[in-house]
Amino acid sequence: MLTGALAMVAAGAVAQKVDYSVVQVPEEAGVEFLKLTKASDYVAMPTVKRSGKNVKWMSNRVLGVSHDGTQLAYLSLRNNSTNIFLKDIDKQGSAVQRTNRTSVQDFSFSPDGKYIVFSEARGKNNQIFRTDAANGYVCRQITNGDRDYAPIYSPDMKQVFFCRMEAKGASVWAHDVINNFLASYAPGMTPCPMPGEDALIISRQGADNRGEIWKINYSTGAEECIVASPDHSYSSPSVSPDGNWILFVGDGRISMGGSKEFVNTDLFVCRTDGTQLTQLTYHAADDLSPVWSKDGRYIYFISQRGDAAATPNVWRMNFNY
Repeated sequence: MLTGALAMVAAGAVAQKVDYSVVQVPEEAGVEFLKLTKASDYVAMPTVKRSGKNVKWMSNRVLGVSHDGTQLAYLSLRNNSTNIFLKDIDKQGSAVQRTNRTSVQDFSFSPDGKYIVFSEARGKNNQIFRTDAANGYVCRQITNGDRDYAPIYSPDMKQVFFCRMEAKGASVWAHDVINNFLASYAPGMTPCPMPGEDALIISRQGADNRGEIWKINYSTGAEECIVASPDHSYSSPSVSPDGNWILFVGDGRISMGGSKEFVNTDLFVCRTDGTQLTQLTYHAADDLSPVWSKDGRYIYFISQRGDAAATPNVWRMNFNY
């Protein structure tokens, strides 16, 4: 897994290996895919790096859904800067810029919909900021650590959880909103709160450096591995609104004929106890940064599918489980 890097996929950069022009493949039969953006939205694609039969990808959140479920937020790369833009999901018209920064890396909405917390890269450093979700632009800095990413509010909005990269690796921290102090909880990345529990779903690297999905109780300190595999790596967890499912990214392998394989990223889901592990997407495109709709009926994600030049866009798929 990678943390803290964004890129726009250059047209044709990987298209020569596979056909990205198709919207879906036979393994995805019964799923409806809808493209919500276009090339002029300049959707920022999370970095993916391939080496032989291995693939690593940026695991941070670069998509979000507004509190009322009507607007989609995404990162857009324009004028050599990445910023948060909002687009009406149903109207699919023009987008509205919400931040005016240099290099926004990831973000999330507060539970009440009033704020957006985000991280911004400044040289080799990365800090967490908060801005007004309706107006934006004016920002309050929350952390001043060297490399802080993936901020997200607790359900009661008393804390902002985030990932801090240090020499010893990645760990989950929390900023106390009222008292303005920081606390470190456990090794891991991309924390996602569990509804109704003092617990986080996080990604964590195992002994073989493959990503795993863990549940961490930040009140008792109890830790539980939810999903791990000797053959696959997983990251970017997102808990469904009803608290029953965990959505995440994993690596996939597609046969190119004979012994040749193409490695990519796909979307997976499982129950919060780790059962019913299911692969949702199979396209050769990289499917990344998945988030739930507010009613849990849909999944939004970034993918190069449906574009012969491998241009990334935001897509929506239905969730039938």
